[in-house]
Amino acid sequence: MLEGAEVRLAVDIGGTFTDIVLDVGTVRKTRKVLTTPQRPEQAVLDGMRLILTDARAHVSDIDVFIHGTTLATNAIIERRGAKTALIATDGFRDVLDIGTESRYDQYDLTIDKPKPLAPRSLRFTVPERVDAHGAVRLPLDETAVRALAPKLRALNVESVAIAFLHSYANPEHERRAAAIIAEEMPGISVTMSSAVCPEIREYERTSTAVANAYVQPLIDGYLARMADALQVEQFRGAIYLVTSGGGVTSIETARRFPVRLVESGPAGGAIFSAQIAARLGESKVLSFDMGGTTAKICLIEKFQPETSRVFEVDRAARFLKGSGLPVRIPVIEMVEIGAGGGSIAHVDAMKRVTVGPESASSEPGPACYGRGGQRPAVTDADVALGMIDPGAFAGGTIKLDPELSKQALLRSVGEPLGLSAETAAYAVHEVVCENMASAARVHAVERGEIVGQHTLIAFGGAAPLHAARVAEKIGVSRVIVPSNAGVGSAVGFLAAPIAYELVRSRHVRLDDFDTEAVSDLLQEMATEARALVEPGAAGAPVRERRAAFMRYVGQGHEISVELPNRPLTPADLAGLRQKFEADYSAMFERPIPGAAIEVLSWSVLATTEARNPPTVAAVARKPAGKASGSRKFFDGRAGEVIEIPLYRREDMAPGATIAGPAVIAEDETSTFVSTSFDAHIDGAGSIVMERKAA
Repeated sequence: MLEGAEVRLAVDIGGTFTDIVLDVGTVRKTRKVLTTPQRPEQAVLDGMRLILTDARAHVSDIDVFIHGTTLATNAIIERRGAKTALIATDGFRDVLDIGTESRYDQYDLTIDKPKPLAPRSLRFTVPERVDAHGAVRLPLDETAVRALAPKLRALNVESVAIAFLHSYANPEHERRAAAIIAEEMPGISVTMSSAVCPEIREYERTSTAVANAYVQPLIDGYLARMADALQVEQFRGAIYLVTSGGGVTSIETARRFPVRLVESGPAGGAIFSAQIAARLGESKVLSFDMGGTTAKICLIEKFQPETSRVFEVDRAARFLKGSGLPVRIPVIEMVEIGAGGGSIAHVDAMKRVTVGPESASSEPGPACYGRGGQRPAVTDADVALGMIDPGAFAGGTIKLDPELSKQALLRSVGEPLGLSAETAAYAVHEVVCENMASAARVHAVERGEIVGQHTLIAFGGAAPLHAARVAEKIGVSRVIVPSNAGVGSAVGFLAAPIAYELVRSRHVRLDDFDTEAVSDLLQEMATEARALVEPGAAGAPVRERRAAFMRYVGQGHEISVELPNRPLTPADLAGLRQKFEADYSAMFERPIPGAAIEVLSWSVLATTEARNPPTVAAVARKPAGKASGSRKFFDGRAGEVIEIPLYRREDMAPGATIAGPAVIAEDETSTFVSTSFDAHIDGAGSIVMERKAA
């Protein structure tokens, strides 16, 4: 089986499950194991051994190991990171509290702002000052920096972020301060804002530096243990980490800049959806990724996920921009909410059923796992409704107890509201589906899109169970559940290009444009980005994408304008203005004639070529034949238990068609086909649900 074939392993560590995908040439095997939160590498190693046994292979046979994780995100959300101190310029101790001075909800008098990762008691300042052009106005007081070391030691600080004013224009003071701290405190983690985010906007740059410092000891320790464990297992291949922007990078870069991994798992899911969209020719897609802890919604247009340069972690208000901690990194644009299979349900003080964001995780897990969990999770509701076969969950590796689910639902939801266990389960299912539908509506509206015009692609362990109901709520008429949907993010990792993007701020006006200086900056950035990509490209072509972030002088935000991949000349300036005004008009209907234009930042992306899969041909539809079993399903709208057919996905050939309601089960997940939909298997093996004619 292994002779001459490339062996590629992908691992996605989620809050509840760790997904493993092994590709040996054209043969694919998958596994799901429970995440081990205290030592995440243990689940990776256990799952890796299981899947290699399935393939009759050894760790030493693996050529490429691609890895993504939500560990960084979860550490920030759950406040499990390192004890982090911030060293700032004198007078700027409270940048993290002041923020942008805006309120995400103007009329809420009890507004709940996100708590900074570095509390005020761990923020310090030193005399120094650099202006916006990089000129030193006040030299760094090195004695003051050195005097901080005893204080940091006394406070048991584990990591330090250094964010000086205008360090993006001149990083020398930050570099010298970092060297002094490292000299005085050997072994401590130090993050410089000028290295992790060399851009304007003091609050976002400081927040990003602190976030990187906060998760660095955790991620660095984990990756070091993982590398050592793989070496013991005789691993000899290449290791890559998936970044939030949808590319993969080296383990060394990931250990320096772990903040770039904040959305690595969800990014893999977006890549997976984009690949499925390309294969099926779906140009407008809503990606719906629901795992054990969170649900992620992402718009994909023309087979490309939308991207952004800012992401908010740990939002205090679920759908409101500005309510989270800003992290300024290249990221795939999506909305993420605490709605997963492990999200806990309860009744609040106003007698409302609420779900999440707290999760049962893998320890103890939902009540039906029988691992000590007492509170009901979304998975318990799905089990009590009859949507999940308790004996075949996760390929039969985890036996579920429906009675424990019903007891937990009665205790936490049913008895407080006078409902039966089944009706309580239906209430939980409805609430979590409405939460996800609301997220999809908001995400689409923010981008000027009509959500009902999109095809929903559902994946992750829990999404196929809820996709039909979410689609009903948002008016989507077509839902696709791809092959390997239960481990979709890990499959997406295997399609991710090796890539790295650099962004740097340098203010330039078009009417005073030094083309030679800008060309030198872009070439310097390109050289640095290529140096991070080419070793892993293994001779494959590496292309560049250069861009300028431009705006009219005096405006608050910029738009990205693509640049040619060569030195700029004065003749390019007219074209640059034309491109900006064309893009500006597309967004805002009209340009501002004659207004001055400025560039605030520049970016260079170095990447290997991402390849879209070939499209699949349509197949003739035919009845699916006899079901392999049946399930007793509680129909909440009718208020009664009905018998619905149960099909095994592997028994359904391309073209096989069924009518809802029904359940299509497989080892990684189960798909619920509601009464509103018919379903068939297409030429790629995907389950395609289409709304029945009225």
